[in-house]
Amino acid sequence: MDHTQLLQRIKNKEALVGIVGMGYVGLPLVRTFSKAGFPTMGFDVDVEKVKALRAGRSYIKHIPSEMIKELVATKRFSATENMAELSKPDVVIICVPTPLSHSRDPDMTYVEGTARSIAKALRPGQLVVLESTTYPGTTTELVQPILEGTGLKVERDFFLAYSPEREDPGRTDYSTATIPKVVGAVGPKSSELAVALYSAAISQVVPVASCEVAEACKIVENVYRCVNIAMVNELKLVFDKMGIDVWEVINAAKTKPFGFQAFYPGPGLGGHCIPIDPFYLTWKARHYGEPTRFIELAGEINTRMPEYVVHRLAEALNERGMPVKGSRVLVLGMAYKKDVDDLRESPSIHLIEMLRARGAKVDYNDPFIPATPVQREHNLGMKSAPLTPKSLEKYDAVLISTDHSSYDYDMIVKNSKLVIDTRNATAGVKNGRNKIVKA
Repeated sequence: MDHTQLLQRIKNKEALVGIVGMGYVGLPLVRTFSKAGFPTMGFDVDVEKVKALRAGRSYIKHIPSEMIKELVATKRFSATENMAELSKPDVVIICVPTPLSHSRDPDMTYVEGTARSIAKALRPGQLVVLESTTYPGTTTELVQPILEGTGLKVERDFFLAYSPEREDPGRTDYSTATIPKVVGAVGPKSSELAVALYSAAISQVVPVASCEVAEACKIVENVYRCVNIAMVNELKLVFDKMGIDVWEVINAAKTKPFGFQAFYPGPGLGGHCIPIDPFYLTWKARHYGEPTRFIELAGEINTRMPEYVVHRLAEALNERGMPVKGSRVLVLGMAYKKDVDDLRESPSIHLIEMLRARGAKVDYNDPFIPATPVQREHNLGMKSAPLTPKSLEKYDAVLISTDHSSYDYDMIVKNSKLVIDTRNATAGVKNGRNKIVKA
């Protein structure tokens, strides 16, 4: 198949779209392309995920099982762990993790491994798109040489592009189909194909000059958020010493209709993007001898927030004549943000580990995460504890780490001895204010 034939298959919505990585990026893409009329295939090395999808069962809160079940029943979607089948799709989209190593360098193991799996099955006429967030140059410097190692040439035999994922779990005002899609490619043919593909499923496509521009675009988006969150986290520390409520300050400042955008402090950064992606740029910048002091300082401030929260909790317990060691603490919210079931890089994990290290007896409650899974670097081995007026009585402190909308904060404050609020979740609580400590 050549460029013209593939383009026609995309325009006719006959192209089979294969997506590698059935997580918080890949599964929403399955929904989006399927809804647009494309046949889809899902690839994942996690056999349990594949089994669940084949059975029509979703493991992500905002992706309904009914949708998966219907796609499987109508044979518009299939899932497999067999990477040899990567020769089947006309389009292969890579949505695999890009974590950091212990030394905060990009860990490209998953991207490289996926690229090698694609290379083994690569055939003429396929379009490969990388969506995993990464440093500028990944597509052309890492993925392209692996694929061209087959003897096939980009822009002649196969086509290659980069389009950064912009998923934000929990949002109801935007979806994968309505968030503008930035697309960069290695050449004009690849660009035409990638733009045609995404235009057929997503409401707005934003073509850019190269893969590097598209890669840098996503990094800039996350650096922007990281730096601004670091600023308000630092202000929280300063205003706390001054006896000023930082949340009240921000809410007052955001009444200005121009020149200010509200960002809010928290117990630390979570999710896959903001805690990780800025360090991709700092790593790449070192190759060019350029310092990134601003980004690194923001990372330091955000990284120390769990330590500050534990310190505030320890102070509050101490004022009540209790040490952290031996105290019973309930952490409310395991997810990294409200109303989602995503605990990637969640600050709650670090808070629990730090409290355990100090000798506290820690439980957690989260309506969306009944048990903590084994992660790459963490294995808490915990189950969500009950949250009732009676169960709250046994805890010396309740730490609000994630401000889920379903929590009854009046009930929580009324039945708790001490509440450490890291999210301003108790702002509307009238009674029991003397029990609340902002952190």
